[in-house]
Parts: sequence; structure tokens; C-alpha cells
Amino acid sequence: MKAYFSAFRMRWKMELQYRGAVIGGVLCQIFFGLVLVAVYRALYLGNPQTGMRLSNITTYVWLQQAFFRMLLSSDPELMDKIRTGGIAYELCRPVQLYGFYYARITAQKLMGSLLRAAPMLLFAALLPEGWGISLPASLPALLLAACGVMLGLLCVSAMECISMGFTMRTLDFRGVYALMNLLMATFAGNILPLTLFPDSWQRAITLLPYAQMLDTSIRLYTGAYALSQAPAALLIQAVWIVLLVSLGLALWARNQKKLIVQGG
Repeated sequence: MKAYFSAFRMRWKMELQYRGAVIGGVLCQIFFGLVLVAVYRALYLGNPQTGMRLSNITTYVWLQQAFFRMLLSSDPELMDKIRTGGIAYELCRPVQLYGFYYARITAQKLMGSLLRAAPMLLFAALLPEGWGISLPASLPALLLAACGVMLGLLCVSAMECISMGFTMRTLDFRGVYALMNLLMATFAGNILPLTLFPDSWQRAITLLPYAQMLDTSIRLYTGAYALSQAPAALLIQAVWIVLLVSLGLALWARNQKKLIVQGG
């Protein structure tokens, strides 16, 4: 475990070095957050048929933008090693390769999200009502939402490792990532809040792994999930983590048995 914790800590510290990228990311996500909020405000002026309050929609938008880095980010160093053949040297490490990179990816997503989320949420909290983020439904809802974010982080890291596993087979990450990012942006609520989908759709979408990454946490925060529903929601997240990690382990193990190195 010490080796995996060291990999986590090294990647954590590496993320702290890119302050310029953090500032640029914060400004970019604030801009897109304001644009999306303005669009939804315009839609609500047209009296749309939805049971969601505008304050919940704007809160959903800001939380999605604050944790955008957690959903859509990748490990460029690992992708480059797969492309050039440098992944072969990683097999010499006295660690389980999947666990090593799972720890690195988790650290990258966690620190990248925290650095961007803090200033963005502060900015959103200072905006006038109907533009910014609202307070959580209750203190227990806030604590449950925080637990949901951590489970969502583990879920999205497991999904990232599966993407890396397929990249080892294709050697070109662009196709895999284009598909994964499209599915994630659509069914994780980044393009359109999942709470705006028809109820019949939501019953299916909320069971997909993408909804476990951030949508569940936002629903807990806003009170869309009652406290009595929280254990079931968190259990679904945990089940998906186990399933995705198991699939990733099997995929990486199969790749390592028949690894074809290009370049190097």
C-alpha cells in the first residue's frame, strides 16, 4: 500500500505545479457557467414545463462546472507511454500496474478538482439569487453529498482506467476518448442536467455508471434525493465502483499477458 500511496502523493504534488493552468481553467469554467445559467434563465422566462426550481438548476450547473476537471481529464503521461512503447518499462515496477495508475489518476482528478472548485464555488456563492449556487438542503445533505463526490471520484477513476485499457489495444486514444467523453458529458449531466430529462428516462439514466460520478452528489446536495433515499443512492455508487474496478483489473491483466510494444 505504501507504493500506491507514494504514487498518489507524487501525482498530487505534480498537479500543484500548474498554477497557470488552474487559473485558466477556473476562468474558462466560470465563463461557461455564466453562459449556461443565462440560457436556463431565458428558458425559464418562457415558462418551461418542469418541476425543477431555477435555483436548483443553477446550483446543478455550478457544481458540474466546479468538478468538470474530475469528469473530463486524463493522464497524458500514461497515454504517451502507451503510444511510444514506454509502457513496457512500467512492467518492471514491483507493483500491480493497475493499482499504481489508479492511484495516480485519482490524485490527478482530486487535486485538479479541488484547486478549481474552491474559487469557482466562492464566486458562484457571491452571485445574486437566480444566478449563483444555493445552500445545501440541510447539513446531513451536505455531508452525504461530500461522500457521494468521493465515491464518484473512485467511479470516474475506474472508468478512466478502462479507457486506458482499451487504448493499450488500439494504441490511439482519440477514438476511445471521443466516445467516452461524449457518453460521460451526456449521461453525467454536464451538457444537460439529468433532472431535466423525462421521468421515464431518469429511471434508467440514474442507474448508469455515468450518473454515479456527480449527478448523485448534486441530487443529494439540492435535496432532489431525500435523506431516506441516500443509502440506496450511495449503495448504487459503491456497486458500480466494484464492477468497474473488477472490469478494469481483468482488462489490464489480459493486456499484460499479450502486450505488443510499438516504438520504444
